[in-house]
Amino acid sequence: MTEVKKVPVKKAPVVETEPTLWEIFTKGILKENGIFVMVLGLCPSLAVTSTFEGAFGMGILVILVLTMTNASVSLIRKVVPDTVRIPVYVIIIATEVTIMKMLVDAFAPALAQELGVFIALITVNCVVFGRAESFASKNTVLKSTLDGIGVGIGFGLSLILIGFFREFLGTGTIVLGKTLPLGFEATLFSGLGLSPYAFRVLVQPPGAFLVIGLILAVITVIRQKKGAKKA
Repeated sequence: MTEVKKVPVKKAPVVETEPTLWEIFTKGILKENGIFVMVLGLCPSLAVTSTFEGAFGMGILVILVLTMTNASVSLIRKVVPDTVRIPVYVIIIATEVTIMKMLVDAFAPALAQELGVFIALITVNCVVFGRAESFASKNTVLKSTLDGIGVGIGFGLSLILIGFFREFLGTGTIVLGKTLPLGFEATLFSGLGLSPYAFRVLVQPPGAFLVIGLILAVITVIRQKKGAKKA
C-alpha cells in the first residue's frame, strides 16, 4: 500500500484592520468603559456621586480634561523623548486641571465647594493618564481627540448613573440647580412621596459601594447571558 502524504495547509495571514473613527469614539463609552468595564477611576465615583448634580459636574470636567489632554499629548508625541514622557504628561494634565479648577471656582462656586479637592485629583486619575500613555502617545490628534471624548463620555455617564441612583433611592428626589449654575432650582419626583421610603444609607459613603456593586452585578449577568447565547 502506498502512503498518503499529508500536505500542510497554509493558513492565510490575519490582517488587522484599522479601527474607524466611529469605533474609536464609541469604544470608550461601552466596550472600554472606565468604571464598569475597566474598573478604573473609582475614587471620584465613590466620593462625588452622592448627588446627581455633583456626578454630572464631575463628568463634564473629566470629559473636558480627557479631550484636551489627549489632543495635547498627541500633538507633542514626536518631539518628547521617551525618557521624560511621563513627567511631561503629568505637567500637561496638571496644567489643564488647574485651568478647569479656576474656571469652576469663578463660574460655579457651589460645584467647586461640593467637589472640593477631587477636582485637583483629576490630575492623578488613572483613566486620564492611561489614555494619554496607551492611546494619545501613539495616534494622531484627531483620533486621540475622539478617543478622549468617547472615554470621557463613558466615564461621565457612569458617574451620572451612580449619582442618580444614589440620590433618588437615598432621598426620593433629584435636586437640580442647587450646585450647577442652571439659573433655576427644581426638585424632581417630589410629588411621588418616596422620601419616607428612601434608603438613607445610599447617600452615605457606604452607599457608593452598594450602588456600584449592584450595577456591576447586573452588567456581569447581562454579559454572561450574551456569552452563553453566542456559545
